[in-house]
Amino acid sequence: MTESTDWRVTISLPSQATVQQARQVLSVQEVEDDVRGKLGRNIVVGSGDTQIFLYAGTELAAAEAEREAREVLGRRGIEAEFAVHRWHPIEEEWESPDVAMPQTDAERQAEHERLEEAETEESAAAGVAQWEARAELGSHREAVALADKLQGEGYAVVRRWKFLIVGASNEDDARALADHIKQEAPPGAVVTAQAAGMRLPFIPF
Repeated sequence: MTESTDWRVTISLPSQATVQQARQVLSVQEVEDDVRGKLGRNIVVGSGDTQIFLYAGTELAAAEAEREAREVLGRRGIEAEFAVHRWHPIEEEWESPDVAMPQTDAERQAEHERLEEAETEESAAAGVAQWEARAELGSHREAVALADKLQGEGYAVVRRWKFLIVGASNEDDARALADHIKQEAPPGAVVTAQAAGMRLPFIPF
C-alpha cells in the first residue's frame, strides 16, 4: 500500500549553498529517525533551489518533523523559515491547514464546480486552453480523417503526424471532449484528457 504524503513542511533558506548545507544535515536522518522512532511514520525529504521539503502522512507527523528540523538546523546555526501545508485533492495545490476541506459529497461537488469555473475563466481571459483532449491514431490517414471530421464540427484541432490535440476550457470539458472523440475515432485510437501541454486556442462552445 502506498503511504500518503498529504502534508508538507517547507523549509525556506537564503541560498542554494545553505540548502546544500541543510540538506546534508538532514540527510544524516536525524529528522527521519527521530520522527520514525516517536511516531512510527516515515518522513520523506526533498529539495528545490532554495527550499527543503519534508513530506509526511499526517498533521501530527508534519508538526513533529517541523519541530525536529528546527532543532537540528538551529543547533548548527542555520537560519530558515518554516511553513506547513496540506495537499488539497480537488484544487490539486498545497494549501494552508486553515483552508477547510470539503467533507460531504455536496461540498466536494461544489468545490469541484468552483474550480472548473475558475479554469474556464482563466482560459477565456488568456485566450488559451488550460486543458486538452489528445488522441493517438493508428495511422496518419486516420489522423487526417478524424481531424477533418472534428474541424467540420467546429473544433480547433492541432494535428501532428498520428496525433490530434483539441483544447478545452477545464477538466470536465476535456473529459467530455475525449469521450466524444472516442466515439468519432476508429477502433484502437488512444484518447486521453490532460492539462494542456502546449498553447492551444480557447474556443468557447
